[in-house]
Amino acid sequence: MTSQTSETPEADNAAERKFPLGDKHVHREDVKRIFRECQEESFWYRALPLSIGSLAITGGLIYKGVLLPSKRFGPFPKLAVAGILGYILGKASYMRTCRDKFQRLGFEPFRPGFRPGSWGRCFGPEHRTGHCHHVCKDCEKKQTTTSTE
Repeated sequence: MTSQTSETPEADNAAERKFPLGDKHVHREDVKRIFRECQEESFWYRALPLSIGSLAITGGLIYKGVLLPSKRFGPFPKLAVAGILGYILGKASYMRTCRDKFQRLGFEPFRPGFRPGSWGRCFGPEHRTGHCHHVCKDCEKKQTTTSTE
């Protein structure tokens, strides 16, 4: 995780302070990449297979006569509920894996204040309005040394 260098020191400081959480730097691109991976993997590896599986099982139970189709709508309401529940359970079952990916990056998602729209801001309940002007200790040291020189 390296920051790009530029001609002006202000741009360097802004690039270094992208994501201060404690003393660790977490860059926006890394968070976006992991969030996208979590969305895609949870869909393809958990949500879609569980949804299709629950649809197949429910369809089989309706075909065998264990579940009776609705007189008005037929088997579709039961199949829709089975598919939706399979999708939700598949997404929820991937949450721990996704949390581990974020923890390896260096911060704890799924806590109050974490949401994809807040990636440009600091996290936490005290930073919900506007942008955070928090500077981590390393960045603060670099600012004081560059300003005194």
